[in-house]
Formats: sequence, structure tokens, C-alpha cells
Amino acid sequence: MSSDNAQRPDPDQLLAKVKQQEADADRGKLRIYFGSSAGVGKTYAMLAGARKLFGDGRDVVVGVIETHGRPETADLLDGLPQIPLKVVAYRDKELKEFDLDAALERRPR
Repeated sequence: MSSDNAQRPDPDQLLAKVKQQEADADRGKLRIYFGSSAGVGKTYAMLAGARKLFGDGRDVVVGVIETHGRPETADLLDGLPQIPLKVVAYRDKELKEFDLDAALERRPR
């Protein structure tokens, strides 16, 4: 066996590594946006990132969003799919909350 073959990586291992990287890249990711106070740009940054991913063909959907009346933030929602909020009765009131069942029905990747 020559010294070239001793240093050459195993093709089966390389193929397995590439397949794993592709599978990992296709999985969803959780991102958390932290900010010390209101108005520092957390929602804006999240929506800007969502628009980029959506434009790249990724499965993106908005579950719950609060724009706090900021028109530039609301503009970032244009064209993004949204899950309607679920209305829940609680102590003689109707509350709106994230609809987990509707999100799961989408069968996200």
C-alpha cells in the first residue's frame, strides 16, 4: 500500500458526512432574539430574517406577532404566511392565542 492511500480519507465516510450535513441543514432552527428594552429591534430583526428565508424558498410562517403599531415593522409582514390566532374563552372573556393545532396541521419540515 502506498503512502498516498494511507492518507486518503475513506469515501464511504466522506459520503456519510455529506449526507448528514445536508440533513442537518434542512432541519428547522430555533432563534431567540434578546433585547434589554422595548423598541431595540427584536421583532424587526426577526421579521427581516424571516423574509430572507422565505425569499430563499424556506418554509416560514408567522404564528404570533406584535408590531406595537410600528408601520415599518408591519410592512415586513407583507407577503409572509400567517397562522390566524385561536380565540379561547376564559373567565367570560375571549382571548387570542397561538393556534398550535393549526401550526402542526401545516406539517412543517
